[in-house]
Amino acid sequence: MIRLSTIAPDFSSAFAALLAQARETTEDVGQSVAAIIAAIRSRGDTALLDYTARFDRLTLTADRLRIQPAEIDAAIATVPPDQAAALDLAATRIEAFHRAQLPADLRFTDAAGLTLGMRWTPLDAVGLYVPGGKAAYPSSVLMNALPARVAGVARIAMCVPTPDDILNPLVLAAASRAGVAEIYRVGGAQAVAALAYGTATIAPVDRIAGPGNAYVAEAKRQVFGHVGIDSIAGPSEVVILADATNDPARIAIDLLAQAEHDEAAQAILITTDARFADAVAGAVTAVLPTLPRAAIAGASWQAHGAIIVARDWEEAAHLVNRLAPEHLELMLPDPEPIFAKVRHAGAVFLGGWCPEALGDYVAGPNHVLPTGRTARFASGLSVFDFLKRTTFVAADAAALARVGPAAVTLAEAEGLHAHARSVAMRLGQ
Repeated sequence: MIRLSTIAPDFSSAFAALLAQARETTEDVGQSVAAIIAAIRSRGDTALLDYTARFDRLTLTADRLRIQPAEIDAAIATVPPDQAAALDLAATRIEAFHRAQLPADLRFTDAAGLTLGMRWTPLDAVGLYVPGGKAAYPSSVLMNALPARVAGVARIAMCVPTPDDILNPLVLAAASRAGVAEIYRVGGAQAVAALAYGTATIAPVDRIAGPGNAYVAEAKRQVFGHVGIDSIAGPSEVVILADATNDPARIAIDLLAQAEHDEAAQAILITTDARFADAVAGAVTAVLPTLPRAAIAGASWQAHGAIIVARDWEEAAHLVNRLAPEHLELMLPDPEPIFAKVRHAGAVFLGGWCPEALGDYVAGPNHVLPTGRTARFASGLSVFDFLKRTTFVAADAAALARVGPAAVTLAEAEGLHAHARSVAMRLGQ
């Protein structure tokens, strides 16, 4: 764990090194993924079945690629009632928040007499990638599927690997709750390729969203341009601003909640109180061995964790904007003044009763967020990722007469004389 103080002579260089840490995978999978995509494009279902047998130890025929309704219903029936109720609460809240985001169309007539506007329409088809097997991420299913459903996407296709033919009931229950019935038991780069280019069994989509391993991320990168993607997400991260009014143990567990994601995750505490920093560091050491994922969280904290003591909260907010974190907790009695100074953060959690983990599941805003300082220019997943904007213009002869001559002048200046003539002919020139 890195310990920094902004009053230290070497702080600038040490903080720059923290910003420059490479936490993304260094595994070079580009060529392997390119070969998989090429195989899916040329051999379709046959290649998809071959890769599923090779990587998921599951021999299928094309008619078994899609998980049938009876299988889905049987799996959902095994979900404990408390989990089903929690899933429904989360889905209800996520859906309500995203429904509130829906934009209105725009239409007005300006002073020149032109009618201008913008119309929003949903994508036709979206593909969702969901990690499968023993890993269970039903919250990610809700966070990816519900915005698409709220946006009005007509077709949502989901790919979830089922290694050794293991179906995860809670993932299927989440898909059902989000209105997703088209589910395929395939994963990896081959699933991304199938969604992007289509096979005999899986029709192509227009956009692909959802988390995955290095192969999935690289496949999304390579198919981008042919289809849209949500993002290329890196390791998860949190920055916590906290003062001594907090219980150090609570802040420690918030840091470790992020660290337990994986060894490349990052958790950073910024405070203005050196003694409180010591207390939190001690609490992390005390609670870490009690966690089932202690090895993962410990590796993350050791390699990428940091505690920074700032002069004041103004300086702390400045550091936050340089870090541009995926998640930001403002564990302060009055977080609003500091929140007003934050320009770059994927999602912000205000006050000591609002830990980031609440946002992962039931708060309502999306937990698919920009990582790796990309919050400087990117935003979290929303209904806007599943909508398109189309602008329109209407003009009559009088309106064209008012603005058309300027169009002719600009077109001639650019040397595009057919453009100029297209307008000029209508002006009687």
